[in-house]
Amino acid sequence: MTDDSRFILDPATSDLHADNDRLRRAGPLVPVTAEGVPVWAATRYATLLAVLTHPDMSRDIRFWDAAARAAAPSGTAIDRIVTDTSMLNAEGEEHRRLRQPLTAAFSPRRLKALRPRIEQLTAELIDRLAGFPPDQPVDMRKEFAYPLPRDVISYMIGIPDAHQERLHELTDAVAQIGGGPDDSPELRHDLHVLLGQIIEERRGTPGEDLITDLIELRERDGGRLSNDELFATIELLFIAGHVTTVNLITNAIGALVNAPDQVKLLTSGECPFSAAVEETLRWDSPIAYFPMRYARRDVEVEGVALRAGEPVLACFASAGRDPEQYGESAHVYDLTRQPVNHLSFGHGPHFCLGAPLARLEAEVALSALFAAFPQIAPAAAPEELAPLNTLLGNSTRTMPVLLGPRAGR
Repeated sequence: MTDDSRFILDPATSDLHADNDRLRRAGPLVPVTAEGVPVWAATRYATLLAVLTHPDMSRDIRFWDAAARAAAPSGTAIDRIVTDTSMLNAEGEEHRRLRQPLTAAFSPRRLKALRPRIEQLTAELIDRLAGFPPDQPVDMRKEFAYPLPRDVISYMIGIPDAHQERLHELTDAVAQIGGGPDDSPELRHDLHVLLGQIIEERRGTPGEDLITDLIELRERDGGRLSNDELFATIELLFIAGHVTTVNLITNAIGALVNAPDQVKLLTSGECPFSAAVEETLRWDSPIAYFPMRYARRDVEVEGVALRAGEPVLACFASAGRDPEQYGESAHVYDLTRQPVNHLSFGHGPHFCLGAPLARLEAEVALSALFAAFPQIAPAAAPEELAPLNTLLGNSTRTMPVLLGPRAGR
């Protein structure tokens, strides 16, 4: 395809999955334009897996063709991701050095200890939901899917109470909650400044949290973690540690309230709520498109020749509905589908560190919600819900439901 005939990925598309159907039909690797950047889109499951695991594909921005990189617009969502200096874009030994200090925080033992806190926060949110009129729409993204992961990651990282209100205002925009301002470079700057202030305060008031752990590591061994890397790591953990989980819980609620037959499988015990989490990750991935993998040298992927320095965009939502992987029913939300084998958390060394936490939060949230409100129903048709205005996240700006009466009341 020439540049003039490239697919242009629309952040405000009204039907992401229809766009992805079109991309998959166009080929395994499709030339597209994403936020003004010419890239290849890995559209199918097998292709995405090949890109994520190929030894000649790297996340290191130094492999991006210099001229193409210089021409890329700044201040975009893609620009924020590809210029991130945390472990997100590190490779090899550098990636292991930056990731290793965080692995204990997401270990099975630590998550088991965290579960009561997640259940407590979920119960408090359920009690709050019960205060809304049962026959009036309630936005579940704003009132449930967002505050739970936000408060959990704030607790894990160690955000002081004095900064919670301002931090919530800023992350409302990052997660696209309510009617506030949209995410922007200016807002990200304010969030960056606030997190820096929080880190400095934590130096003098240590606690049992990730900020303290990383500060202590930095002070013990500056060679393991520079000051800039410490900050970038905390910023990544805070933002990535809740925004995608907001989308996951929102999308799961949307899928289930529109599929009462699937809810019966859950409430009868025929399927565990973990099945709803995994099928949602496949069917409606919280991530739409994610940058970038760069060809280290001229290489062929799935029969397509890539030149050294060319970037590839990971199409997670597209891969999740690939009929070549999941059959002709790939577009159907089916909790009995086994095995799911999705790629929504990535694959290989860059597999999402927070995946176990996201799964835990979503499972606790969904099981509590559908137990408390057995008559929950959609308050709007799926096609009436506005999507997020971003290439990265895949969800809707709102998720209105009618809760109905609380069980046992």
